[in-house]
Amino acid sequence: MEQGNVQRILRSRILIGMVNLVLILSLLAACSPVEPVPVYITPFPQNPTPVVEPTFEPTALATRPVYDPGTLVDYAPQSGDSLSAVAAHFNTTIDEILAANPELTATTTTLTPGATIKVPIYYEALWGNPYRILPDALFVNGPHQTGFDTRAFVDAQPGWLKNYSALAGEQTRRGGDLVDYVAQQYSISPRLLLALIEYQAQGLSAETRPEERQEFPLGFADQFHKDLYLQLNWAANLLNNAYYGWRMGSLDTITRQDGSIEHPDPWQNAATVALQNYFSAVLPVEEYEIAIYSEGLSQTYTDLFGDPWLNYKEHIPGDLQQPALALPFPLGKTWTYTGGPHTAWGTGEPLAAIDFAPPAAVGGCATSNEFVVAIADGQIVRSEPALVMLDLDGDGDERTGWVIMYLHLASNDKIRTGMLVKTGDLIGHPSCEGGSATGTHVHIARKYNGEWIPAYGVLPFTLENWVSDKGLIPYLGTLKKHGRTVDACTCSDPASQITAGKYE
Repeated sequence: MEQGNVQRILRSRILIGMVNLVLILSLLAACSPVEPVPVYITPFPQNPTPVVEPTFEPTALATRPVYDPGTLVDYAPQSGDSLSAVAAHFNTTIDEILAANPELTATTTTLTPGATIKVPIYYEALWGNPYRILPDALFVNGPHQTGFDTRAFVDAQPGWLKNYSALAGEQTRRGGDLVDYVAQQYSISPRLLLALIEYQAQGLSAETRPEERQEFPLGFADQFHKDLYLQLNWAANLLNNAYYGWRMGSLDTITRQDGSIEHPDPWQNAATVALQNYFSAVLPVEEYEIAIYSEGLSQTYTDLFGDPWLNYKEHIPGDLQQPALALPFPLGKTWTYTGGPHTAWGTGEPLAAIDFAPPAAVGGCATSNEFVVAIADGQIVRSEPALVMLDLDGDGDERTGWVIMYLHLASNDKIRTGMLVKTGDLIGHPSCEGGSATGTHVHIARKYNGEWIPAYGVLPFTLENWVSDKGLIPYLGTLKKHGRTVDACTCSDPASQITAGKYE
């Protein structure tokens, strides 16, 4: 692009930002006073180094001050934060954060929750409100959801949800079982899904759906997503897109229904950003502003399940490390790396999965006699059509600890639920079964405490020291080991092939 065009684009963006800011200030001047909205901010401990503490006006359109470039502000890392994501949120760089915090190292994977650090901040116009709706640990289908009986909870309510049923996963599922199924597949809290159903369609309190929510109970008016089950799938996918987009530092802008934008507050947590992005897609601006504050979904969730900010525990520790994992095919066998980082479930984020295929099967859906194997010791906690979940911590619950998902497994010879396995034990045959597949392969992804772990970044998928990295678009990418690079490709040429157990 020519330099003149770049300058014109930059001037245009600056002008648009100034116009939007003037419009917002005009609206504030014209509107009637609103009652203050309580805002949750993690308290900061005293620090002898001079810093500027975050302040804002606690109104429906709360604002941050215009910080001088590079001002050091306090930030308490949240569960799952990384240096790269924090740098993106505060419009700064990893090097600047490291310079301000000598105790940190560039090799740290996840930051320690709550341990205050200093971050150089660079102001960005149109920051969103700092009000936090839900902790990240209660967004995912993780340890906090163990012991919660979704079906029993729904059946005890007077609302229409308990009598609703739909075909899902080759079974007809009713009420709470259906919610559990979606929560399990996308690894999103069933409590959160129930709160959304109640907030938007009174599924727990009203005997019949509101008239305006008959076809599209969650407000997504799309002919291919009619009725609750398809609406839930859409909602879970959209929530994950924003949650992991903020987690990885790639999401920067939320676009509201009137075309106006906001940038999530840099102190914000991933679950809240996900819900802000979700409501911006289904509600007019006036209703959106209610939904994301104290009288909105937050109040509905609290009424159903209690204050989510009381007594919760962070689910991602500081400096999380992946256990040693083998390749998903037998020792001595040569398979093709066919898919770099791409979505674990659904579409878009998180890019937590990678794919492998036997060379003879690449490019078609012919039946394969080759076997997929266990990449670590563990227990099979779920085996259903095309899918197997391998739990590595031995507690029999896929919501806790490290878990490996295998997808596109053939129905014949597939391992059963409850089986204990050792690394290299047979799991099943790669196939085209389950989801969307254009060729025989196995799709594998990782979760920790219910959170999908992206296949690249600070904690890349690593198999026998082959380290995964993403490409320019999903499915492209590389595996690197001892100076050799393998490119993901469905072409099955030698440059994309790997031999299990071979030292290189």
